[in-house]
Amino acid sequence: MNWSTFLTRQLDMRKQQALWRQRQLIKKNDACTLIFDQQQYVNFSSNDYLGLSHHAAIIKAWQTGLSQYGTGSGSSGHVIGFNCAHAQLEQQLADWLGYPHALLFISGYAANQSVITALMNKNDHIVADKLSHASLLEAAMLSPARLQRFAHNQPDALRHFLATNHTGKTLVATEGIFSMDGDSAPLAQLQAVARQAQAWLLVDDAHGIGVRGHEGRGSCYLHKIKPELLVVTFGKAFGLSGAALLCDENTADYFLQYARHLIYSTSMPPAQAVALAEAVRQIRQANELRANLQRNIDYFRQLANHYQLPLLNSASAIQPLIVGSNQRCLQLSQFLRQQGFWVQAIRPPTVPAGSARLRITLMANHQLADIAQLMETLNDFFNNDADE
Repeated sequence: MNWSTFLTRQLDMRKQQALWRQRQLIKKNDACTLIFDQQQYVNFSSNDYLGLSHHAAIIKAWQTGLSQYGTGSGSSGHVIGFNCAHAQLEQQLADWLGYPHALLFISGYAANQSVITALMNKNDHIVADKLSHASLLEAAMLSPARLQRFAHNQPDALRHFLATNHTGKTLVATEGIFSMDGDSAPLAQLQAVARQAQAWLLVDDAHGIGVRGHEGRGSCYLHKIKPELLVVTFGKAFGLSGAALLCDENTADYFLQYARHLIYSTSMPPAQAVALAEAVRQIRQANELRANLQRNIDYFRQLANHYQLPLLNSASAIQPLIVGSNQRCLQLSQFLRQQGFWVQAIRPPTVPAGSARLRITLMANHQLADIAQLMETLNDFFNNDADE
């Protein structure tokens, strides 16, 4: 088979299975609304949970950072790309989340891959929740360690895998809030099982940090645990991008020696670090925004129950509505778009086959009237289905 035939076949397969993906050129996105093709939509597909991507103080901080440091870092942190803006942000994150050290990464994907590839060797063992994020699972599959996936949010299933005798180190991996199902991991139970087996626990809290716990300290704080490895990302509640790993000093020193993403990638622009430092300050005092977000979640769930919509059991800002068929899910997304709502269809391989869904995400600045109108529109779609 030549390259042209291979590419054509693979692309045709995507189209035939209603799995074709394409980027949409968004002209403007102010968190709660967006403009596409000259039309404005109420946006229910953003992870900007607190609406901080357009916060005036954070924008000003980035502009200040640009004036002070320029647009880029110039190299990796091991050459000349680590300066006081990075150091101050790392210390701020460590103090806020109660860890001795934080290390900055250019993205959450890079952080998860870096942690797993640097730590895990041939005789080691990774046990990950079956629904963990692609960045965790891909890193585990590409590492020389053995990967096993335990039943979603089932500590007893984890215990079963950990009871098997094996040599080497063991790492347990999970998300704090699962990005596609919106439910929360039983973190205290998972940590207890991991510690009993002398395993380390890695928690990716991308969707919990900033919105859960006192001062937005996240899922681990809420569950009163401190995993050996905590990854927090800045592309959700922070309204920016990037990530950090929280750990102890010895572990941080190890990653500075062995984490290839830190050694060989250009570091985060220092101006971005200045903006992130301001985002942390805003998050810590964002009690009203978190209350607004919780109000919106509660209202959404109340209406979903009233209309008997097929939602998963999620108490987070992520509210998945299961449709099943890829084609039907695309039709529902398009139906909502015609009514002025932007809700993206999520299909395999991002989610398991047969579980295509709308991933509805709520934000602190959504208006109750917009949520009510969205739910009425969804109800109209499913009622039409029933009539047919």
